[in-house]
Amino acid sequence: MVKRGNLKAFLGMDIPTDSTEGDSTLPLSAIVLPASQPRRYFDEDKIKQLSASIAEYGLLEPILVRPVQGGKYELVAGERRYRAVQLLKLESIPVVIRELSNEEALAVSLIENLEREDLNPIEETEGVLALLALTLKITVPEVVSLLHQMNNEAKGKVTRNVTGSPQVELVLTVFESVGQNWQSFIRNKLPLLKLPQEILDVLRSGKIEYTKAKAAAQLKDETIRKQLLNEAQRENLSLTQIKERIKELQSVPQHQDTPQTQLRDTYHRLNKSKLWEKNPKKWKRVITLLQKMEAILEEE
Repeated sequence: MVKRGNLKAFLGMDIPTDSTEGDSTLPLSAIVLPASQPRRYFDEDKIKQLSASIAEYGLLEPILVRPVQGGKYELVAGERRYRAVQLLKLESIPVVIRELSNEEALAVSLIENLEREDLNPIEETEGVLALLALTLKITVPEVVSLLHQMNNEAKGKVTRNVTGSPQVELVLTVFESVGQNWQSFIRNKLPLLKLPQEILDVLRSGKIEYTKAKAAAQLKDETIRKQLLNEAQRENLSLTQIKERIKELQSVPQHQDTPQTQLRDTYHRLNKSKLWEKNPKKWKRVITLLQKMEAILEEE
């Protein structure tokens, strides 16, 4: 979680969202969600708990919106509160209305996401990268490339081309604002994005702690890995229990030489190689082999 106020100060934004600013209300029907937003998943149980709290004490902090076309207002910050109010079937909601550009609205959304107490490492990593991309006005892949370049230069592996540049100074300022060390981020956070897709999915959904999901990633077999993840969620396994299951699974001999496995592995390797694009000569040989296989299958 990022310390509240640090990012707003860095971005030069003075956008209060305290209840004293929420002297306006809008019908829920007048509020639209942005086409894209940083947060991907909302825990339904936590939304219900917030809804119950609002029903008892009222909405303590208004949501932040900005005017858009058609007389509507786009939600900028406070989607959890917005969804909780929806559950109560209320007709209106307290709001703070601000004129914000697309860039400013995205920045505020990112800030709100990074300030959450329940932020998991995947959300945090993606949020920091998105904030860097917004600040530097480049794409996220370009941010990742720049970070690796900075790291390699710091280690003396390559010639210093970016060190000391205004772009790098901005990167360092962003990391200072979020209270993180950039080298530690590269070493410990960036590798998380290379985890298997199903691991990333459960982490983004908040359905399992990242230490447990990262442990499950040790299993190379995708089917077995998914089964363990489902079991861990269903039975609420501890990290120790998950590690014990992994040890048991890894001690069981895996039969990799079955016809089904050979066919599956060959297909995946062939599809991944993209020989039809990268090596047309080899692809012609593959076509010849495929034709021979078809001929064999047609034999009586």
